Amino acid sequence: MPETAALLAHLESMWRIRSFEEEVTRLRATGDIVGSVHLCNGQEAIYTGACAALDLTRDAVFPTYRGHGWTLACGAPPRALFAELLGRATGINGGRGGSAYLTAPDYGMYGENSIVGAGAPIAAGAALAATFDGSGRVALAAFGDGAMNQGAVHEAMNFAAVRSLPVIFLVENNHYSELTPIADMVRVDRLFKRASAYGFPGARIDGNDPEAVRQAVAEAARRARSGAGPVLLEAMTQRIVGHYIGDAQHYRPAGDLDAALAAEPIGRLTGELLALGVAQSELDELTARVDREIADAAARALADPLADPSTVLEHLYA
Repeated sequence: MPETAALLAHLESMWRIRSFEEEVTRLRATGDIVGSVHLCNGQEAIYTGACAALDLTRDAVFPTYRGHGWTLACGAPPRALFAELLGRATGINGGRGGSAYLTAPDYGMYGENSIVGAGAPIAAGAALAATFDGSGRVALAAFGDGAMNQGAVHEAMNFAAVRSLPVIFLVENNHYSELTPIADMVRVDRLFKRASAYGFPGARIDGNDPEAVRQAVAEAARRARSGAGPVLLEAMTQRIVGHYIGDAQHYRPAGDLDAALAAEPIGRLTGELLALGVAQSELDELTARVDREIADAAARALADPLADPSTVLEHLYA
């Protein structure tokens, strides 16, 4: 059983992500954030646990376009992330990336990708580089359950297997490939079993338990650094919001969202901490402190200057 302090750190990280996403929802409703936005409410344990297991001074994370949670869990400051979504010059990419294309390499997060599954071969490339540069780097490619049917993911896994690359393939299985249940898309919906066809281990893990995720990713990273090659982890979770802001979720059957809310990671870990004797007042102070941090970050980002359109061609060519 992990120490209470470690569980409180998990809770703080997850609440920071949840609070950030709730503020993003508000800013999208007011029109301050424009364009398509994909939230990660309910999946916070995956990002928190995985990033706690990695050495982000050298390891590399490649998330999907649902990447706010990954970026925050990697340690990027909320103000710079808000500013990016708001198109501010102070954004983590100068307001150029927005919600779906941001990157934070200084924090080990090497870029979202709105091409489904495209992060997997890029992560394999980062892992290949690690076999030459002596960095000891492990690359983690995160993608959704639907991306498992993309050709690029198959090619990346096969290449990583053949070259014994230090890469972790992590599937965020939230049961829906955009708006379609994964069970309707594949004959065998235990996706981790596909690893055996490539000749490396696969496992299904509880994606709503940050400590279970941390332990699984830590072991996969240890194995990868030893030269034993890739691992496929299938983290089971569920969204408690739509695929995108504005998604009416008509495809979800009755009771599905209620079940997801009952199992979501923040409420679950809060209950565990209370059972361990942590006072409700301590948990309330933790969440209130994080909420103040997020509200302050959003307010400061809103006051920052908009990105200057005249600089649009900067950073395109060396």
